[in-house]
Amino acid sequence: MWIERLIEPVVLDRARTRPVVVLTGARQTGKTSLVRRLFPAHHYVSLDLPSEAEQAELDPSAFLARHPAPLIVDEVQYAPGLLRHLKREVDERRNENGRFILTGSQPFELMSGVAESLAGRAAVLSLGGLSYAEILRARPETTVEQAMLRGGFPELYEKPEIDARGFFQSYVATYLERDLRSQLQVGNLRDFERFLRAAALRTSQLLNRADMARDVGISPSTAGQWLSALERSGILSLLEPWFSNRTKSLVKSPKLHFQDSGLCAFLMGMNSVSDLHDSPLVGGLWETMVFTEIHRLLAVEIGSWQLAFWRDRTKEADFLLHRAGHIMLADAKWTQHPSGTGRLERIRAEFEPAPPVAILCRCENPYPLGNDATALPLASVGSILV
Repeated sequence: MWIERLIEPVVLDRARTRPVVVLTGARQTGKTSLVRRLFPAHHYVSLDLPSEAEQAELDPSAFLARHPAPLIVDEVQYAPGLLRHLKREVDERRNENGRFILTGSQPFELMSGVAESLAGRAAVLSLGGLSYAEILRARPETTVEQAMLRGGFPELYEKPEIDARGFFQSYVATYLERDLRSQLQVGNLRDFERFLRAAALRTSQLLNRADMARDVGISPSTAGQWLSALERSGILSLLEPWFSNRTKSLVKSPKLHFQDSGLCAFLMGMNSVSDLHDSPLVGGLWETMVFTEIHRLLAVEIGSWQLAFWRDRTKEADFLLHRAGHIMLADAKWTQHPSGTGRLERIRAEFEPAPPVAILCRCENPYPLGNDATALPLASVGSILV
């Protein structure tokens, strides 16, 4: 079963206008399946194979002679030297677009190589897990609670018989053994798994590296390195605060969010819908799910908003969207029937004119709350971004 992705027309458009398209994202988000489906006439090679990666890095001319364009190169981060050689290949036939489609699961390193070698020649896109909108297209019977627990990894919806808990157990073990050991000197994998679980318990909270390090029993510098590795690999995101020069008391620390609610729920120990409804942590998990939905929709160019959050010593808005001087405020509420906008009214007074407000909740259909405020279900998030 193929699940149609909202990013598909964006990828095809970039391939029509750029010689190189780079698709980044965490493991198992469907990068390889997507590019092979969209570009069936391209040759394909994966640098997961050590022999291919070695030749691509040490002898890129011979590598490209064996794998001529048009070409898909999977996991290109294993051969950064290939990017420098691709620049010459592209410049020799500058008017031919879509010749090279590259994928990689370590976006920061890959972006650095692209910036150095393929500036002006490559379009860079990011593929996350399935948004709730995409899940409903494929499995319209999926409830919000079920989507929270299964997350957005496509395989869990292509094959609904897969046990989500077993999937995440394997994902964590594979990620620890494969990706992290290639990036960091992790002396104790058990410490790192405890660190992952500590991060999950802090999703939707302000980042405090010192507290996390103390709880796990590692140094603050190690905590910083591990957080950076998790962010580079697409497991975590740091949502930055919004502030202006005229408001000096706003916090400067980012908020920690997992990129997948299902992985976060697994690390929290939530395995069933009853666990969700009984847990005091469900509010933070819901906020993270709303974050991932907004983040994924913006990544496929639904709207051109910038996403942040707003917080000072006494007031907080979970999300602040800004675009060309326009502001929108939103809060995530684990309720089916919000009765009002609560704390957001006080924040609206900070802006002139007062921005619209959305309460993102588990209601079945959108409805007005008065005073330019709306209650919205998760499936309608895209309506406020266009």
